[in-house]
Amino acid sequence: MTYISSAKAAEILGVTKRYISALCTRGKIPGAYKNGTRWKIPEDAVLAKAGIEKKPARTFNTTGICDPGLHYMVSLGKRLSQVKALVDEGKYFTINRARQYGKTTTLHALSDYLNQDYFVVSMDFQMQMSDAKFKNEHTFSSAFARAFVISCRANPLSANESFDTPLKNFSFACRVPDLELVELFQELSIFCRTLPRKVVLMIDEIDSATNNQVFLDFLAQLRGYYNNRNRYATFYSVILAGVCDIKNLKRKLRPDEEHKDNSPWNIAADFNIEMSFSPEEIARMLKEYEADHKTGMNAAVLAREIYDYTSGYPYLVSRICQLLDRRYLNREMPDAWSHKGLLSAVRELVGETNSLFDDMSKKIRDYSELRALLNDILFCGKSFPYNPAAEMVSIGAMFGFLKNVDGQIAISNRIFEIWLYNLFIAEDAMGSRMYDAGERDKREFIKNGRLDMDLILRRFVQHFSESFGTSTDSFIEENGRKLFLLYIRPLINGQGNYYIESRTRSMGRTDLIIDYMGVRYILEMKIWHGEEYNARGEKQLIGYLEDYNLKRGYMLSFNFNRNKKTGVQEIYLKDYTIVEAVV
Repeated sequence: MTYISSAKAAEILGVTKRYISALCTRGKIPGAYKNGTRWKIPEDAVLAKAGIEKKPARTFNTTGICDPGLHYMVSLGKRLSQVKALVDEGKYFTINRARQYGKTTTLHALSDYLNQDYFVVSMDFQMQMSDAKFKNEHTFSSAFARAFVISCRANPLSANESFDTPLKNFSFACRVPDLELVELFQELSIFCRTLPRKVVLMIDEIDSATNNQVFLDFLAQLRGYYNNRNRYATFYSVILAGVCDIKNLKRKLRPDEEHKDNSPWNIAADFNIEMSFSPEEIARMLKEYEADHKTGMNAAVLAREIYDYTSGYPYLVSRICQLLDRRYLNREMPDAWSHKGLLSAVRELVGETNSLFDDMSKKIRDYSELRALLNDILFCGKSFPYNPAAEMVSIGAMFGFLKNVDGQIAISNRIFEIWLYNLFIAEDAMGSRMYDAGERDKREFIKNGRLDMDLILRRFVQHFSESFGTSTDSFIEENGRKLFLLYIRPLINGQGNYYIESRTRSMGRTDLIIDYMGVRYILEMKIWHGEEYNARGEKQLIGYLEDYNLKRGYMLSFNFNRNKKTGVQEIYLKDYTIVEAVV
């Protein structure tokens, strides 16, 4: 619900502010309430009283296709022009992005955008081609021909006689019994030759076809006509969209089946157009919302914070905005559009069940090697070069888990990182002595609404020494970070967030950022490699504290030296205090 001021209500109704206040006091404007000395008045109630029909309020959308008339969304203009440049060159290409990355919304907008110069045939294999249609080439060819005709009819240009006649001829020719792929493509060639415009074929949800031999044959026909387009008419451009990269079909969505190599889609051009949202694009979207709702938010600052958590992943951006919008409109949190509100939305997001996280969980279960890779990155601090030729790296990037940061593998965004930590830790929490200890101790660690990090470190050292003091070096190196996260998880749960700063992740050093009730704590977790290395780490931590405008930081060192001295001490360097715990 949108609320307006007394002045705005008076302007709409053509009365004085005093009269509006009187109406509100008497309950004559439903839903009006006082916020301090000012009335908050539902815009809908005022418009209804004035006899004005209000346009449907725009919302943030995370399901189905986004419509700029109904939804707040990032402008697609730049992306559409970049895609059109590939189409204008007659390229065949695939738009591969992870689930809920805005592919379908982009294709929907692209269809209208390209239709100004081309005849666009927009198909959806998930909706139009069931598994049974891939039984053999006859069932596929007949089903494809019918779906193709239906898709052509959805194009408004098809009503024109010059477009209608070739379509009728194609439809008639494809009604032959036992239609084969060769015959299908012959008729498609005639259709493309007789149509007064160049034809662009777009197929969404191409993943549903990738495990079928008949689909390989379909791609082979597309390639054959592409290679011979100087002799035979064919589609001017073809765009296939889905999660799976069909340029190399040995990377399949069904890991239990035998993989097929040598995809015939080796004619596809690279698609390097950025589809994530930039901070500037998020800010422009938020400014549109602010113009409608007058929340008082700093759109540029909040957009940067949203980007820092999501790296511009479209679903995550929209979902966070959706949660903030709900808190604000339902009066759950008047200052929802703020840093505090963002932290609350992030906590809810990483704890909820949604289709994106469900799909990610399935992928982790299906690909044990991917799971092991994620575990090594998250808990062991291991660093790996980003090489897309490595199958697990390619699969991890294809499904949205991984990205390339300066030539190294990194988790795609902080939301995914928090979610993965929570997932793995929840699985390990059952029967974990360290998790149980954190559960018992957590009530002692909050003082005046803030974390007592000094006490947390002292208690962790105590519990670690009692339970794992005699463990091997390899055990501690592999599990030390996870044990600390298990210990603080009961404390953070429901009240804060934590994530690893990717810039500092390495086998030797990992910086943990804890956001608790709007306050940040920086903790460096590292493997002990001697006094000189330790001193260097202290200086690095100070540099990081400067970035966050903090004066107190924390270090947790896992020391394999048999003569080590465990415990917690304070170190003073310049104007900074570092609390170091050694186990």
